[in-house]
Amino acid sequence: MNLEGKRILLVEDEYFIVDDLARAFTAAGATVLGPVASVSEALRLVASSGALDGAVLDINLQGEMVFPVADALMNRGVPFVFSTGYDRVAIPSRFDGHVRCEKPNTAEQVGKALFDLTL
Repeated sequence: MNLEGKRILLVEDEYFIVDDLARAFTAAGATVLGPVASVSEALRLVASSGALDGAVLDINLQGEMVFPVADALMNRGVPFVFSTGYDRVAIPSRFDGHVRCEKPNTAEQVGKALFDLTL
């Protein structure tokens, strides 16, 4: 996994998961933005971050669904993957073209999925 020079937003509320992602992505050369654990924090970061090359989104953030963040990223043309335990049917159809990395997963699996989108 080579994410050299990529700016990647991490939106995840589970500390150990996001810590693994952040370490792996940093080791792969990415600049990690966040991580953030709420929809409001993520929206604030999307609005103020400048260029983004990709994002990893957990669907359920402390009981709040991440879909407003996904919409904001789509509006900016930023590729993202969902990292979630939710079935595909729980994801609104407007996100049908987006990759879902089913939990449990590894940072390498999520990173590869993201790398494939950000080439």
